[in-house]
Amino acid sequence: MSGRVVVGGEALVDLVPTDGAAGVGSAGGDPALRPLAPRLGGGPFNTAVGLGRLGVPTTMLTRLSTDPFGDALVARLEANDVDTALVQRGPEPTTLAVVTLDADGAARYAFHVEGSADRLVADPGELPPDTAALAVGTLSLVLEPGASRYAALAQREAGRGRLVSLDPNLRPGLVDDPDAVVARLDAIAAVAGLVKLSDEDAERWGRTPSDLLDAGAGAVVLTRGADGLTAHTRGGGVVEVASDEVGPLVDTIGAGDSVHAAVLAWLADRDALDRDAVARLDADAWSEGLRFAARAAAWTVSRAGAEPPWRAELDGTAPGRHESDADHVGRRRGS
Repeated sequence: MSGRVVVGGEALVDLVPTDGAAGVGSAGGDPALRPLAPRLGGGPFNTAVGLGRLGVPTTMLTRLSTDPFGDALVARLEANDVDTALVQRGPEPTTLAVVTLDADGAARYAFHVEGSADRLVADPGELPPDTAALAVGTLSLVLEPGASRYAALAQREAGRGRLVSLDPNLRPGLVDDPDAVVARLDAIAAVAGLVKLSDEDAERWGRTPSDLLDAGAGAVVLTRGADGLTAHTRGGGVVEVASDEVGPLVDTIGAGDSVHAAVLAWLADRDALDRDAVARLDADAWSEGLRFAARAAAWTVSRAGAEPPWRAELDGTAPGRHESDADHVGRRRGS
């Protein structure tokens, strides 16, 4: 394994429904009023934690509040072997995401982002000298002024020969200027060695994997929920794998972030954190990488909140070792 991954983007607090008593306000217990518990999250934050647990040298670039939630976010990064040298702090509040779960455990989010700390991130200057890849994405590429700063950083680092990995997330309620967001994502995708996105976000973006490859992306990994993962590649054509399963589903929070982390970790394992190396990977290699990522997602959806697997769990050398971290009850399929 070689090279560091710098992950840039938001870190927030998810308010997640618990299995506690029925909510107030309805004789039968309205599911929308279930008790909520705070869990630390955000797409880039989850990706950084996932990389740290998989043993990849990782640095988080973000701006966090000096409130207790911000302190907890820093502590969780450090507890998962993520370097926090590029974490900025400020007095603004932490972003909150209120989560609702449907009957199948799929998550929906309502965000409270006005005046929050993470969107005010400043240019970090030089990245650590051993940086091989920069991963950016999700809300941080939607909310200004931070969105333009992360986009400029991605362009700069791609120009310096570093692998850029893009994970777009176009939440309809947060996109004030769709044309500007699409233009920003298009520009990053054109220089990205890897784009990881869900089928829903591809539809919202209005871009197919073929569009992204034609625009310059090195490879595109598409997550399709229970239908598995697909890689659209330059060296191996189109490769599909089924979703994996390790037990009953708890919720889908952080599943896509686990895929992003796992694909980057798999590339690091192969010394392939490089745009040209990604483009040269053949179908057999991508099949192996997607299976690794599907397994990581399966572990994540098997426990409450965004709790990605540790390397030992994926290797099968420490079954159950980290269950207390997840607070989970059973396991199931994910992608």
